[in-house]
Order: sequence, then structure tokens, then C-alpha cells
Amino acid sequence: MTKRPFLTSVWHVFIFGALALPGSTFADMLDGVEGAHAIAMHGAVKYSPDFKHFDYANPNAPKGGAMYLHRIGTFDTFNGFIVKGNPAADVSRIYNSLCTQSADEALTMYGEIAEKIYMPEDRSWVAFKLHKQARWHDGQPITVDDVIWTFNMLMSEGSPFFRFYYNNVGEVVDAGEHVVRFNFKPGKNQELPLIVCQLPVLPKHYWLEREFNKTTLEPPLGSGPYRIKSFEAGRSVTVERVDDYWGKDIPTEKGFHNIDEIRSDYYRDSDISLEAFKAGEYDFRHESSSKDWATAYDIPAVKEGDMIKRRFDNSRPTGLQGFVFNIRRDLFKDIRVRKALMYAFDFEWSNQNLFYGQYERSTSYYSNSELAASGLPGDDELKYLAPLKSQIPGEVFTSTYEPPAGGGPRAMRKNYRVAAKLLKEAGWVVKNGRLVSEESGAPFQFEIMLGTPAWERIVLPFGKNLEKLGIEMTVRTVDTSQYRRRLDTYDFDVIVNTFGQSQSPGNEQRDYWSSTSATLEGAGNYIGISDPAIDTLIEQIIAAPNRKELIAATRALDRVLQWGHWVIPHWHISYDRVAYWNKFGIPQVTPPQGYQRGAWWVDRNKAEKLKGRLKSEE
Repeated sequence: MTKRPFLTSVWHVFIFGALALPGSTFADMLDGVEGAHAIAMHGAVKYSPDFKHFDYANPNAPKGGAMYLHRIGTFDTFNGFIVKGNPAADVSRIYNSLCTQSADEALTMYGEIAEKIYMPEDRSWVAFKLHKQARWHDGQPITVDDVIWTFNMLMSEGSPFFRFYYNNVGEVVDAGEHVVRFNFKPGKNQELPLIVCQLPVLPKHYWLEREFNKTTLEPPLGSGPYRIKSFEAGRSVTVERVDDYWGKDIPTEKGFHNIDEIRSDYYRDSDISLEAFKAGEYDFRHESSSKDWATAYDIPAVKEGDMIKRRFDNSRPTGLQGFVFNIRRDLFKDIRVRKALMYAFDFEWSNQNLFYGQYERSTSYYSNSELAASGLPGDDELKYLAPLKSQIPGEVFTSTYEPPAGGGPRAMRKNYRVAAKLLKEAGWVVKNGRLVSEESGAPFQFEIMLGTPAWERIVLPFGKNLEKLGIEMTVRTVDTSQYRRRLDTYDFDVIVNTFGQSQSPGNEQRDYWSSTSATLEGAGNYIGISDPAIDTLIEQIIAAPNRKELIAATRALDRVLQWGHWVIPHWHISYDRVAYWNKFGIPQVTPPQGYQRGAWWVDRNKAEKLKGRLKSEE
């Protein structure tokens, strides 16, 4: 992990930010800006200052009971803020952030640790007045010093993601009267105040006695609605609700965190965990397998209503899942090669024979949203694309992006011919049934690395198609620890990955596609893209002054990514597939972002009936 270049500037911020500016008063530090309960990326916020709870939460939900969940793989640390180790997923429950995002708006942040948010019209800084009652689980107050320390530690020792996300923060200062102010570097970054809102806050007094950049299985100190109760290393984690949680009565928390105890057990793979679920070993399953959704739940528990199988619609962007090329490998540097391999993937056949017709083909990095590019670019997008014309693929301006269609042997024969022609142009020829380099004679062979065997049934037919082109593709499924390490060091040829997106893309795009992230260990630029035109488009998204311009700039970037053929696109759905044992109460309202499991509660009557029915079947 590359850290040292960041230390000098970050620790300067730490020293500078530890105290208020000399001679400055509280009023001076806030420039006369009025505090607000929430801020929106664009437009007005939905909920008024006196709102009591989010519409998709039940403030009268009863507390109590237990929920049992599952995870795949293993864990070896409770520190999820650094590159090292495999963090336990449940640790996020023990922390609070400065603000929390609503699930029924594109991007609006409401105060959590922050009681008030201060932001000038030009968005050149943002400040937060902390709730005076905010406490760590050991009873000590959450302070401005905690916020400053957290930011600087994440920037110096945390995952590279934080450095991309908060790159435009210039300094963090104590503004007095329980207020912390983030001053931004020159330039337009409309999203920056909102993503600073997302900053998790860590206890300085706890971590000063420990090494932050090390993995640890010591349960850390938090401030959130849960604390770690117990764990078995690599196998299970149990968190318990904090009865005297300081934030239980603030509007953003009302109706959430209703369950007393949540236990997550870790399983080797999805197949084993599915059988455990049907046997009643855990309560809830977000189903990712179309095959299992179609076939595995034809069981008495579902028919009798003991287990509920339910679709929750959503309108959140699905991002893009696909076979991701690592263009750091010489084999994939040529765009013609990447394009040729796309012709060998038969989505239509896979959807019919493997996925039971459940999916739509993805054509955009921002699928299922208004951010997705389609057709030819209009004037609003050309404003961003035209100045880059000499640097981006010509098809961006002349053609509608559509992945090649398959549908069985006859349709694929045409695709193979196109692929063979592209490979020939790129210097690859078939000799004795094998595709080899015309120059060196080296065979065309590569490996797809998987983190779960569930993908093998999908990947192997793709390999059979590639064989028809003389290409040797192998599949390697590795354990969770090895998979993460090889991702962090870009030690793979091709992976299956999803680039998740929000309704308001911004600074995280640097982590996905920027030239800087292409060489930084642990970053999210798995492809290895290093392209000045893409860097320019990312910064224009970040600087977009309003929603209209954000959409246009994002669609422009989408087109350039599409025609780079960096990924063989997969598929998506616009709903969540969920199965759960019938013991829960669920709010009536499902927001656009989808179901909110944190707002569920254990219904005692349902739980007792279920327990009785299952006991009678023993």
C-alpha cells in the first residue's frame, strides 16, 4: 500500500486542524451561515426541520428479539477502515457518522452525530455542530477532536478509497462551540459537503493506545446503536443493541435498530449457506442466484407460509456487473482483443438456460437509472464530449452502444466470425486449433478468478465458446482472503465484479476509473484505466452545478466507458429477491432505494407461532 507521500500533507492538516484559527470567533468561522438539519445535493430537502421520522420507518416498532444472518467466507479483523485483512461485516453497526442519507431522495444528508449543518452557497466549506449528548459506549463525549483525528487518520492510514473520496478537503479546523469545519481546496466539487457528511467518526482516545494500521480482533469502541457482544474468530459475530444509545430519539434513528441481538454466521459458500437457511439456521437471505430463486424455494415452509419469498421493487441504479479485464496485462491492452472476447459471450442463451429469463442485459455503467446513456449523445452531452473528440473512440459520436446479441449456435456463428476478424487484426492467428500470437507464437490463454464456486456454472459455458476461437480460458476459485489480497494487488487476468453506483455519482468515480487510482494498491480501479479524457469527465461530474448537468456529464462518461470495451457487460434486475422466516414486522413503505432491513422488527406473535410450528415438525 502506498502511504508515505500522503503523510506530510495529512499530518500538516492534523497539526493545523487541532486548534481554532488564531483570532477567529465562532461567528467568523461560520461566515454568518445559518445551520440546517439537512442538506441536499440538488434542490430542496424532503423532510422539514421538525420531522419526527423517515416515512419508511415505523417509530412505534417494538424492541426485542433476535435476528440470525449469514455471511460467506471468513473474517480476521474488526478494523474495516484499512486495506489489511478481511473485516467482519457487522462492525459498521457500532459506529455513527456525521450524517445519514435518506433512502427516498437522490442524495440528501440529515444530521446524525451532527445536530446542525452549515454550508455556504458556493459550497467552499461545510461545518457541523455536534450533538452535545453524543457519547461513546464508554460514556465519554464525541468531540470535535475525534472528528479531526478520524479524518486525518483515514487519509493517512486508511484505505485508498478515503484519499480519492476526500481528496479536495484542504483542512479541518475546530470552529469552537462544539463545531468542526472542513475547508475545501479551490475548484468546483458540488458533492463534497455531502460526502464529508458521510464521514464515520472514531474515538481518538481509544485508538491512540493502539495501532490503527493493524488488523485486530479486539472489539473496538463505538458510539452506534449496537456493540459487539461476542464472536468466534472467522466463524461468527454477535452484536447487541445498546439500551442507552445516545441517538435513539433523534429523527433519523426512530424506527430503526429494533432487534436486541443480531448474529452473523460465516459459511464456506452460497450452496452450503442456502441449505442452512432452509434448515432454519438463520432468518434472512437476500438471494443473488436466479437458479436458486427459481428452484430452491419449492419447499413446504414456503407453501405453508412459515418462510416468505418476496420481491421488493427498487429504482436505485444497479451499476455494472461484468467480466472485468485487467488491462495491466499485455494480453488485454488492445481494444480489439477486448471487443472480440465480448462477441464470445452469449447472454441470451445464459439468460434462458441458466437464469430462468429473470434478467435484462446491462448496457450502461449506470443501469436502471436516468444516468444511463442511450441512443446518440444530445447537445447537453456533446458539450462535455466534443472537446475530447480526438481522445475518445469515434463510436461515441456515431453509434449506439449495444453488446453483441447471441441466442444459440446459429446466432453465435456470426459472432465468432466477427471476433476472429478482430483478433486477426490484433495480431492473433489460429495454428493447429490454438490461437497464438503471429509475432511470438505465444498462445492466447488467461484465467478468470472467482471468489465463490457459484459462478462456475456461468463462467464455464463462456469458456466453451472461447474454445471455438482457439482461446484457452481457465477458472480458479480462491478463498476469501486470497481473493481480496489478489484484488488489492491487481494479481488477476479477469474477474467478475460489480461497479456499484448511486443516484448521485461523484468523488467515488475517481476510485473506479482515474489515472491516479490505477497504480495505487487497494484502490477500486480494477481495470487499470489511465486515460486523460476519462479523468476530465470525472472532474466534470464532480463539479456539476445542478442535477441536469450531473446527468449530462455522467452520461458522457458512461459513453466513453462503454466504447472502451473494458468490461463484458452482464445483466441486472430492478428488484431485490428476499426470503425470510416469517417472524418479522416490516414497514408498509418501501423507499426508492429498496427495502430497509434496519427498520424491521421481530413480531412476537409471528415468532411464537413459527416456533410452535417448527417444534411440532421435529
